[in-house]
Amino acid sequence: MDFQEKVQQVIIEQAEEKIREFHEYHNFLHLDLTRKGERLGLKLRKTIKTPESWNSNRLFDPFYVRRRAGNIARSITKKIISGTYQPNPAYQRKVPKKGGGFRVISEYEIPDTAISRLFYKGLLGKNRHRFSSFSYAYRNDRNVHFAIQDIDVDIKQYTRLFIAEFDFSDFFGSISHDYLRNQFSRNGFLVSETDQKVIDAFLTSYGKKGIPQGTSISLFLANMVCWELDKKLERLGVKFARYADDTVIWTPDYSKACESFTLIEEFSRETGIRINASKSAGISLLAPKGMPTELASKSHFDFLGYSLSTDYVSIKESAVSKIKSNISYILFKHLIQPLNTSNLKSVKIPSNSKDESLLAAICEVRRYLYGNLTIAQIQDYLNGKTKRISFKGLMSYYPLINNTEQLKALDGWLVSAIHRAVQKRSKLLIKHNFNRQYMFPFNVKKKDIVATYRTQVIKRKPLLEVPSLSLLYAALKLAIFNHGIEKVMSAKSLEYY
Repeated sequence: MDFQEKVQQVIIEQAEEKIREFHEYHNFLHLDLTRKGERLGLKLRKTIKTPESWNSNRLFDPFYVRRRAGNIARSITKKIISGTYQPNPAYQRKVPKKGGGFRVISEYEIPDTAISRLFYKGLLGKNRHRFSSFSYAYRNDRNVHFAIQDIDVDIKQYTRLFIAEFDFSDFFGSISHDYLRNQFSRNGFLVSETDQKVIDAFLTSYGKKGIPQGTSISLFLANMVCWELDKKLERLGVKFARYADDTVIWTPDYSKACESFTLIEEFSRETGIRINASKSAGISLLAPKGMPTELASKSHFDFLGYSLSTDYVSIKESAVSKIKSNISYILFKHLIQPLNTSNLKSVKIPSNSKDESLLAAICEVRRYLYGNLTIAQIQDYLNGKTKRISFKGLMSYYPLINNTEQLKALDGWLVSAIHRAVQKRSKLLIKHNFNRQYMFPFNVKKKDIVATYRTQVIKRKPLLEVPSLSLLYAALKLAIFNHGIEKVMSAKSLEYY
C-alpha cells in the first residue's frame, strides 16, 4: 500500500467512525424518546441535531468526506510530500472542567484528524520503547488500570510512605514550542523530517504556545514533553505514575519526596507549564487510618477515578456521589416524575401486584451497573457454567477495586434508595386516589426487598432482581485472573474518571 492509499484508508476510517457515532446517537435518541413518551404518556417529537461543526465546513461532515475520500487523499498527499501541508483552522469548543472553568477542545476537520492519527501511530510505533515504564497515558501497551495496579502492589509493601501530589494549570495549552522541538534531537526520539513538518504544521495552526487538545498527534507530544521529567524521577529513585499531566510520586524517603518537587518546579519553568498551587496537595504521609503520625498525614489519595490506600483500592468519593446521583435520577424519572403532577396523562397505574414503572426502573439500573449482563449470567460465570462474559456497565470502569465494604455499602444504599422511591410513589398514588399500599411492591419492607423482589417472575424471568455490586465484583475478580485487565475493563474507562 503506497502512502496515498494509506491516507485514503485512514480518512475513510475516520469518516466511518463519525458516521457510526451519529447512527448510535440517532438510535439512542429514538429509544430514549420512545421510553420517555410511554413513561409520561406523551407524544414526543424527535429532533435530530447534527454537530455545529458540520455546518461550518463540509470537511467536518463524515458523509461528504467518505464520498470524496479519494480526491481529498490525493490533495493532502501532494502537500505532505512537498512539505506544504497545513491543517485547516480547528473548530474550537469549550468543555466544562470539574474544578471550574473550561477546557478548550480543538476539533479538526476529518481529513486533518485522520492525518494526525496516522502520524501519531507511526511516531508511537517507532518510539514506544523510549518512554518511561511509569508513563501510562496514550499508549497501546499501557493504560489507567495498569497504573492503578502498579501503585497498589507497590504501596502495600509499606506501612507508611510519603506521597507527593501536584497539578498543572492548562498543561496542553501552555507547553513551550521551543522546549518541545528541542526534544526531537536531544532524547533519541525517531522523528523523520516529514514527521517534524507535520508536527510543526499542527503546532503553528494552534498558536505560539501549547498543543491542540483533541487530536491524536498531541498525545504523542504530551508524552515526549514529559520524557526528561520521567527520567529524572527515575534517576532520583522514587516511584511514580504519570498519566499525561496527572502524576503521583511515592517514596519512604522524605528527602527524596522533597527533591522530586524540586524537579517538578524545574520542569515547570523549562516548559512554561505552571503548577496549580490550589489543586496540588503537596507532600503527605500515607498511613493507615487512626495511626498516630508526627507529620500531616492521609489514609488515602485519589488518582484517575480511584482512591488508594495501603489497604484498599476503592472508587473515589466524588465518583461514588456521581453513581448515587445517576441511580437516584433513574428511580425518580420512572417512579416519581410521572405522578408528580396535578393531572395524570396516560400513566400506567399499578394493579394486581404489578408495577411496570418499577420494572423499567430496575432494568435501567441493572443496565447502568451491569451493561447487558443479567444476574443469572454472572452467577453462571462464577459457577463455571460459562467460560467468558463481557463487562460493559459501570463496574467495567473500576475492575481493580477491592474494597468490599464500600461495595456492600453501595448495595445497601441502593436498596434504601429503591425503598424510598417506592414509598414516595405510594404517597403520590394515594394523592391521586389510587391507594396501593396493600399490594406489591408497596407493602414490602426495606429489609425484605432483595429476597421478595427476587421471587417476582415476569415472562418466566426474575426481572425485578436487585443488582448487586458485590456480586459483580466477584465476577470481575475472577475474570481478571483468568483473562487479564484489558479483557475486562471498559474501552472508555478514561471518560469516566
